[in-house]
Amino acid sequence: MRELIDDIYRSESRRALATLIRLLGDFDLAEEALHEAFAAAVERWPIDGVPENPRAWLVSTGRFKAIDRLRRAARFDPLSPALADRLATPAVEAGAGDAIEVDVEVEDDQLRLIFTCCHPALPADARVALTLREVCGLATEEIAAAFLLRAPALAQRIVRAKNKIRDAGIPYQVPPREELADRLDAVLHVIYLVFNEGYSATSGPSLTRHDLSAEAIRLGRLLVELLPEPEAVGLLALMLLHDARRPARTSAAGELVLLEEQDRSLWMRAQIEEGLALVERALRSRRAGPFALQAAIAAVHAEAPTAAATDWRQIAGLYEVLLRIEPSPVIELNRAVAIAMRDGPAVGLALIDAILARGELADYQFAHSARADLLRRLSRVADAAAAYERALALAKQAPERRFLERRLAELRGRT
Repeated sequence: MRELIDDIYRSESRRALATLIRLLGDFDLAEEALHEAFAAAVERWPIDGVPENPRAWLVSTGRFKAIDRLRRAARFDPLSPALADRLATPAVEAGAGDAIEVDVEVEDDQLRLIFTCCHPALPADARVALTLREVCGLATEEIAAAFLLRAPALAQRIVRAKNKIRDAGIPYQVPPREELADRLDAVLHVIYLVFNEGYSATSGPSLTRHDLSAEAIRLGRLLVELLPEPEAVGLLALMLLHDARRPARTSAAGELVLLEEQDRSLWMRAQIEEGLALVERALRSRRAGPFALQAAIAAVHAEAPTAAATDWRQIAGLYEVLLRIEPSPVIELNRAVAIAMRDGPAVGLALIDAILARGELADYQFAHSARADLLRRLSRVADAAAAYERALALAKQAPERRFLERRLAELRGRT
């Protein structure tokens, strides 16, 4: 039973929390209510059985727990008008063992929550941190690692964002259609960050967290239904095409397998076909942005029957366009790798060395691992080993560390 409850926590807790935030209007109160609901489940479900709709049970139980908490607090301190309104909301009391049901809104509560967390009144960095924490349930330490921040500093950022939502009375809702476009960019970036954490976890024993990447794709689909703008379509295509390679990205033992070495027969072809159609739809609009262009790059990889057949000339050209509309040292690095595959490792190495000389990617693991790979291809064994050691010092994910260690061992075997 405890394992079953743990499974339900992993699959349902974030959706239940989003609904509780809508019902209670307070992040912290909703989180406490959710924890109390799961504590009640641990006590009651072994006796009463698991309800037919566990999420509805958790939402309703959590709501009643929160209302009880507010009523107790009201005995000692005057209620604010907002809390009084919540207490005045009619609720059906549930007896022990009742199968508690709640109304299910047509619009997705997590999508509402994302738009709330991405409100323009919040600083851009706070929007991302708050969404990753509240919508996706990432630990503060995980988000801090992604932002290269100390966990206490990030925790304060999240607290300030919650306080801003409360004090400014930011509504928990999908904004009116005339305001959607202005809010879309922040929402897209947040969903993509969620996907990236699932596609390549920042740390830990596993390369991927499929629950997060699947959730990001689900949210991406909802967003396309709500607002089918080319960039929303492009983001969904990008996530589908990347995720389609998931079965081939690790070996049976969980070890990292590079793109050029992957068994392409394991790629999910139906998902690739869907992604390719979405890429075409986004590009046909003639309003393609960064996500649509990245999806076009992923499409070129997906269409290549073998690594050797990859059209690196087209990929390098797409990176040129992407770099013009969204200048970034990481995009510049990816362009350098594509040029290396097109024109040879020496050309790409010169470009990467120039990027590193500017200091912008000095602590970026993948810049050093890309440089190491080009040096290895050039048979500059000592220099390649030094670059791999630098990448290893920056790597936090266990499969990536093991891959870099294997590369180092291979190089040392050549000396």
